[in-house]
Order: sequence, then C-alpha cells, then structure tokens
Amino acid sequence: MSSAQETPVLVGVGQILQRLEDPQEAAEPLEMMTSALRQAGEDSGAPKLLQRADSIYVLRGAWGYGDPGREVARRLGATPGETVGTPYGGNFSQACVIDAARKIQAGQRGVVLITGAENGRSHKQAQRQGVALPTTEAPGTPNRMLGDDKPLFHDAELARGMNSASDMYAIIESAIRFARGESLETHAGRISTLWSGFNAVACENPNAWIRKPYSAQEIRRAGPDNPMISHPYTRLMNANARVDMAAGLLLCSLETARDAGVPDEKLVFLHAATEANDTNFASTRAEFHRSPAMRVAGSRALELAEKTIAEIDHVDLYSCFPSAVQVAATELGLPEDRPLTVTGGLTFGGGPLNSYVLHAVARTAERVREDRGSTGFVSANGGWLAKHAFGIYSCEPPAEGFRYENLQQQADAFPLREALVEWTGPITVEAYTVSHRAGRAHRGQAACLTDDGRRTWGTVEEPAVLDAMTREEFCGRRGHLDGNGGLSVD
Repeated sequence: MSSAQETPVLVGVGQILQRLEDPQEAAEPLEMMTSALRQAGEDSGAPKLLQRADSIYVLRGAWGYGDPGREVARRLGATPGETVGTPYGGNFSQACVIDAARKIQAGQRGVVLITGAENGRSHKQAQRQGVALPTTEAPGTPNRMLGDDKPLFHDAELARGMNSASDMYAIIESAIRFARGESLETHAGRISTLWSGFNAVACENPNAWIRKPYSAQEIRRAGPDNPMISHPYTRLMNANARVDMAAGLLLCSLETARDAGVPDEKLVFLHAATEANDTNFASTRAEFHRSPAMRVAGSRALELAEKTIAEIDHVDLYSCFPSAVQVAATELGLPEDRPLTVTGGLTFGGGPLNSYVLHAVARTAERVREDRGSTGFVSANGGWLAKHAFGIYSCEPPAEGFRYENLQQQADAFPLREALVEWTGPITVEAYTVSHRAGRAHRGQAACLTDDGRRTWGTVEEPAVLDAMTREEFCGRRGHLDGNGGLSVD
C-alpha cells in the first residue's frame, strides 16, 4: 500500500449550469471555471486548499483566452507554480486527472485544480441578438501543454469536403449496423432505445442540461424540433454543445487531505488508469466498428484495478454519439441494456466541448460517495474514436496504490488500411451517411473499399439516391468512383 503522502485522492467536485435569457448578464467561461472550483472547494469541506494549489489544468475551449489558468488562480488567491493547457479532444479531461494523479503520486505536486467551461448557449443567443459578449483578457500561454494538436482529417477526407463530427460518427454507425446484420428499421429502434436510457439517467441527474423525458420514438422521429442531422442521427442523438456549463475538480495527496480536515466520506480514490490511441485518421482504421486501443487499454485498466467489468457498479462511456457508446461497450464487454452513463451523456447531460468528462468524473464521485463500497468506470474519447483514456474510481483506497499504464505500443501493433485520395474504378460501399441541412437530405458521403482493400471516399447528391440511402442498406453495395469522388452505386 502506498503511503498517504503518495496516494492521490479526489476530494472536491463542482458543477455549474447557467441558464439566462439575456446573454449579456451571463458569466463568461473564466468566471464559470472559478465558480466551479470554488464549489469544489466547498464540497471538499476544506476550501482553503484552493489557495494552496500548485498546479491548475484548464481544458481547451471554444473561447480565446491565452492562459486562463493563471487568471483563475489569481481570483482564487492561489499562486501555482504551473498552469497546464490541453489540445482539443474529449480524452483530455481524464488525461488531466491521470497526469495530476501521477504528479501527486511522485511527490511533485501537492494540490491540483482541474477545470473547464463553455458558454455555447450564451454565445448562440448573443449571435442571434447581434450583441457582443464581454470577455476578460487572459494573455500568455500555459507553462505546459498536455499533448500536441494533431490534424483530425486525412487528405482523403478533406478532398471530399468532410469536416463534420456528426457525419463521421454516423458513418461509423452504419458500419456497426452492417456488422450486426441489422435492418435499418431494427437498428434505428435499437439505438433510439439506447439513447432513451441515457435520457432517463439525465432526468435523475441534478446537473444534467436536458431533464425532460423523451421516449425512444420521440428521439428517432425527425421533425421541426428534432431535425435529421446525419442519417440516422436526429438532433437528439447528437452531442449538445449549446450549453453554459463548467466543472471543477480538486485533487491532492491523502496526507494533505487529512491534514486539511477533509472528511473521509469525501475521499474518492483513483485506483487505475490507462491510455492508448488508435490511428488519428478514420481513413486508415482497419474497421470502423472496432477500436483495438479501447480494447487493450480498457481491459488493462480493469486488470490493474483487479476488477472484472461485471464488478463495476457505475459506468460512464463517452457518448458524443450512439456509435461511440456501442463501440466502447463491445470492446469492454458491456451489455447495452445496463446503464452506461451516470450523467445522461453529451446529448442530455450536456456536451461542453472538451470538458464533458470533467462532469462525468464529478458525477461518478458523487455516485460512489452515495453508494459506499462501489466502483465507477469512466471512459474518455477524443477525435473519431481515436484517443482514449480510462479511469476507475472508488471511495475504498486501492490495495496496491494508484496504478497507471500507457498501452500505445500494443495499440500500434494492430494493422491499418492504406487510404487513397483519388480513385477511379470499381468499389464496394463500406459505410455511409446522408448529411442533412435544415432537415432536408443534402449529400451522401461514403467510405469505399477498392477490390484490394484500400479505402477512399465518395459523394453523391442525386435526390433519388439520397432517399434510397435512408430507406435501403447501401453498405456492401458495389459501385464506381469517377476519380473526383463522384459515386455511382449499382
């Protein structure tokens, strides 16, 4: 067992939801982060720990701050030795927790703060009203970056104008459907039922953005209030970025927590964590409906925690779109009929860009505190099911101390596909979606395999073909590419 000085522990969590009709009255993300951390300090029972922070991590946001961590620290009365920033990616919330825990375990940090915030709702309201929101200057750059920015799209994808998360995850969705041998109707019913279960959890989560109940039929049925975005995804199957949300986490060593008077019932231990990435580009993935990195890193996290997946009480799978949840559930061996979220997911719990998983970790901490002796499992995903981080949490201290491994070497051993920017000749449609604008079919986008197994992309815009693609299975169909991405299907 590690000493108390070496044992990292999560002692405080805070979540902020802001709903104001006048966007000019709304707090900006910087203030929301500060408020979330103050709430985390109060939650810990030892709010003066905030002033002792020697490191503060801020998740990259849609805002334009330079070094927001330094300004947040100033407002909290802290003088941290470092501020830490991140690139874009939903995995980085948990990556921050992991990095902080490792620094504490190594005796390099005493008190660590992690926060993130977005004002997507207020920003959209301001745009509609033609007003500018006040923004505090936070110049400079963080002392350290946790990872590097990497391109999301391969040249083969950019050549076909692909730049939408909803389109990419819907393409993955069609590959899942085809691999399972489901009809379009059966598949739509299954994923809408899955998402109605997420909605039910959100209805019970006091910090969820959407707590209105929706039936599976309401989620899948497209209409003016729930338009189709990327077939088969309606708006109620998409991550909801139009939220004003913030979260804050307070971590320290067990020794520091005890010295500060943090009550035992507030202590949440990180038992094990792992990270691994698949290829960053969808074009070079071997299969859309599988994730080798999830498989090896997720299973190893459980081994390090000495748990089976059946022994995990509370699960939060990263849930930007239904396909992300299904791939993770498959790789982890989780049945889809059990609760797979503690928040309601990025649709109903709320999707504040890169910082959603801070809310998942905060809610997991609340659940394991309420359910003493239980264990929580949180997955985080960035890119197109590309970057993965897993964490296992409990109020019971880990017998062997916090354990971490990076599984990148194992993930890199899996084969990839060659991607082609241009191709003229016969192909087989591997996966596809029909993107919509204002609820109307706009363009079909398809991943196509050449006869020798290389992948390229094609598009189609003929209305009759688009209509057929939403009613019939086009995966597995033969077709032809004209060299400029124009797709015709036999």
